[in-house]
Amino acid sequence: MNQVLAGLLLVSGGGWANEAAGAVPGIVFLEAEQFADLGGWDVDQQSMEQMGSPYLLAHGLGVPVKDAVTTANFPEAGTYHVWVRTRDWVAPWKAPGAPGKFQLLINGQPLATTFGTEGAAWHWQDGGKVEVGAQATVALHDLTGFEGRCDAMVFCQDDAFTPPNEPAALEKFRRTALGLPEQPDDGGSFDLVVVGGGIAGTSAAISAARNGLKVALVQDRPVLGGNGSSEVRVWPEGHTQQQPYPHIGDIVEELVPPKANGTGNAKTGTIYADARKTDLVGAEPRITLFLEERVFAVETNGRRITAVVAQHVRTARRVRLTGKFFADCTGDGTVGFLGGADYALTREEHQGLSNLWNVMDASDTNQVLKCECKDKTALAMACEAGNVAVPFPRCPWAIDLSNKPFPGREKFKGQWGGKNALDNLGGWFWESGFDKDPIADVEQIRDLNLRAMYGAWDALKNVDHLYPNHRIGWAAFIAGKRESRRLLGDVILSADDFRTNRVFADGAFPCSWHIDLHAPDKNFQKGLEGEEFISRATEGKGYEYHGPYWAPYRCLYSRNVTNLFMAGRDISVTHEALGPVRVMRTCGMMGEIVGKAAWICVRHNTTPQGVYENYLPLLKELMSQPGKLRRVTLEGAWATPGN
Repeated sequence: MNQVLAGLLLVSGGGWANEAAGAVPGIVFLEAEQFADLGGWDVDQQSMEQMGSPYLLAHGLGVPVKDAVTTANFPEAGTYHVWVRTRDWVAPWKAPGAPGKFQLLINGQPLATTFGTEGAAWHWQDGGKVEVGAQATVALHDLTGFEGRCDAMVFCQDDAFTPPNEPAALEKFRRTALGLPEQPDDGGSFDLVVVGGGIAGTSAAISAARNGLKVALVQDRPVLGGNGSSEVRVWPEGHTQQQPYPHIGDIVEELVPPKANGTGNAKTGTIYADARKTDLVGAEPRITLFLEERVFAVETNGRRITAVVAQHVRTARRVRLTGKFFADCTGDGTVGFLGGADYALTREEHQGLSNLWNVMDASDTNQVLKCECKDKTALAMACEAGNVAVPFPRCPWAIDLSNKPFPGREKFKGQWGGKNALDNLGGWFWESGFDKDPIADVEQIRDLNLRAMYGAWDALKNVDHLYPNHRIGWAAFIAGKRESRRLLGDVILSADDFRTNRVFADGAFPCSWHIDLHAPDKNFQKGLEGEEFISRATEGKGYEYHGPYWAPYRCLYSRNVTNLFMAGRDISVTHEALGPVRVMRTCGMMGEIVGKAAWICVRHNTTPQGVYENYLPLLKELMSQPGKLRRVTLEGAWATPGN
C-alpha cells in the first residue's frame, strides 16, 4: 500500500474535516447526506435508529433524479478501493429486477459496478478500484427513479480493508471518520423540551412559550407539521374550540388553515402551509427551534429525565438539551421509551402506515404548471410541444396486481371512495404494516406501500391500457403513521369510556372523531396475505359515541417518569381508544394543555401529576383563556391578546 497521510480524510461539502478530531488514517469516508449538492435525492431519516445514519433516496417516481454531487479531497493521488453502503430494496420479497440501481461517478466517469443490485440488508457493496488525483468530483447517478438508496462511500488504498457493517462498530467508524467530537454540543437549558414538531408538538411549544416558559422544539425533518405537513399530506381532522372551554384549540386554528375546496389528503403541498407553522413558532421569542435534529438518547436521574441528545440528520453533529420538563410528541413515544417510561405497543393487528400519492394529467397545462415533479421543466416543455403521452415501464419487482382488484381499477373503490376512479388511488386506505413493527420495520413498510403504488400504476397503464397521458404526480416517501408506542399515564383511556360517556373531573381536550380503527380490507386481501395494502375503517354501531368527549388530563403525562408529558398519538390510551384521539387537531389541543400544565409545574415547583392533585382549578382557569394571550412574566402578568 502507498504511504498515506494521517489526519483529514473526509470531505463534507468540499471542506476538510478537523485533523485534531481523529479521522481514520488511510480512509476517505463520504456521507451521502452531506454531499454539497443533493440534486434530486431526498434525505431519509426514518431508520436512523436501525442504521445510525440517514441515507439518500432517489424518489423519482420512475424518472431518474438529478445527480447528487460533492468534491472529495484525497491524502494523495493513487489507486483506491471503493465501497458503497446500499441495498437492493425489493430483495426482502425475493422480487426480481433490483429497481434501485445507481452509479457512482468519479470525475464524471462511472465505476464499472452498478450499485443497489444486491443484498436484502444494508451492506457495503464492493465497487472495485479507481484512480484519483488529490481531488475528485464524486456524484451519485440515479438510473431508474425507483427508490435507489445510498448511505455512504469509503475509499481506501488498503486492499485488505473492509468497512465495518455491524451497527456499533459502524457507528464508531463513521463518527471517527467524520472527525466528530465524542461529546455533544451544549444546546442550552430549558423549562420545557418538546420533542416532535407535528401539530401536537408545535402546539405544545407555542402554548408553553406564550405561558412564559423557555422552550426547545426539536423536529427531525426540515418542516413542521408531521403528518399534516407537505411531506406526508394527511389533512388534520377533529373539532376544536368546543364548550365549555371554547379557547382550547385556538392555537391549533392558528397553525392549521381552515378546510376549503381543494383541501384534503394527498393534495398540492402548498395547502398544508408549512411556512405558516414555522412563522408562528418564529414569532415566539421564547422558543428555540431545532430542525433536522433527531433525538436518539435520553439521560435520566432516578425517575426524572435530565436531558435529551439529538443528532443532526445532515451534519451528524450532536447536541444535548437539558430541561426541567419534557414533552414526548414524537408519535413513537421515543423519549419516554428511552427514558424508561411505562408503555404499551399492540404487536399484531394494529393500524398501519400510509404513503399517500396522487396522479396528474400531463396533457393538462394547468396541472403541469402546478406539478411538483422533479422533472417539471422537461414535462412542461413536452406539454408545450404537444408530446403528452407518458409511458410507464413494467415493474416486475412491484406487487403483481395484473389480475387483482384494487381501488382505482374499474368497478373497484375503497371505503367511502369517490366515483372518479383516479380519486381512489393513493388515498387514506392505501395502508400496510398491520403486523409489522412500526418502528423497527418502518423502511420495509414504506417500501411495501411503494411496491403497491408502482404495481397498481403498472397494471392500469400496461395491463388495462388506461390513462396514456397520466403519470404519478407526487408520493410521500415519509410514512404517515397511525399507531405506535403508547406511553402510560395515571389514566389509560379506553374505548368504553367513550361509549359510556364516562365523565372525568380533569377533562381537558375534546374528542370528536369516531372510534376509528383500521385493518386489512377483506375485499382486497385475497392472494396478498402478509402484503395487504388496502385498509378498512371501523364504522357504525359500537364505534360511535356522543361528542364532544372531554378526555382527561391524566392521559397526558407519564405515570412513572415524573417530569414527562406527552401529546399526540403516543398518549395513555388503549389500542381501541387511540381511534378517536389520534387525529391531528385533537392532538394539537393536547399540546395546548401540556403547555399550560408545564407552566404550572415550573411556576409552582410541582410535577405533572401534582398539577392534577393540587392545581386542577388553576389548569381549568388557564383553559378558559384565549390561546393568543402571552404571559409577560413567569409570575403571571399577561399581555393584551394578539400582541
